[in-house]
Amino acid sequence: MRIVIGEDQALLREGIVRLLEDAGFEVVAEASDARELVRQVGEQRPDVAIVDVQMPPDNTDDGLRAALAIRAAQPGVGVLVLSQFTEERYAIDLIGESAEGVGYLLKDRVTDFAGFADAVRRVAAGGSVLDPAVVSSLLGRKRRDDPLDDLTPREREVLELMAEGRSNKGIAQALFVSAPAIEKHITAILAKLGISAESADHRRVLAVLAFLRR
Repeated sequence: MRIVIGEDQALLREGIVRLLEDAGFEVVAEASDARELVRQVGEQRPDVAIVDVQMPPDNTDDGLRAALAIRAAQPGVGVLVLSQFTEERYAIDLIGESAEGVGYLLKDRVTDFAGFADAVRRVAAGGSVLDPAVVSSLLGRKRRDDPLDDLTPREREVLELMAEGRSNKGIAQALFVSAPAIEKHITAILAKLGISAESADHRRVLAVLAFLRR
């Protein structure tokens, strides 16, 4: 398995090289800045590019932008990004429309060398590897303009019970309210979710799908 490494800190770069070579990988090129990384990946056509987020020339997110360029130009090359920060924007930009062949790990949390080598193999095979801290951050973030944010606490309870497959009567019994009150809540939920009465699909199903996607 052929690897290109993009890391501007020489000591860390050499450590990664030694680790990978000991694990049976072939490091075909090294780069200390983002432009050189893109050039080396274009020439070497590796299985995986391991990329530091912050690299010269600007030492901001040059490495990430190089990773995005590699993904766009050579989608068959796996990209494993190493970062010092739990930056969800970086992970979202990197994943884009597909998480295949993508990894995002935090440097400080890479203490299991065998696990790191396994992460490289998984990315090379088209899988994805995300640091648990990054996953937690992504799951915790709120979508902008999410219609579910407009629901009242009671409406959320009603929608959750709808998602469990309960009827209006069952929801009313669970919440100790009248059936007409539940009907009013459901009408309000459908309106806030933008599900019109003219919809060809089952309105309750569409509401539950919106809830599950959230």
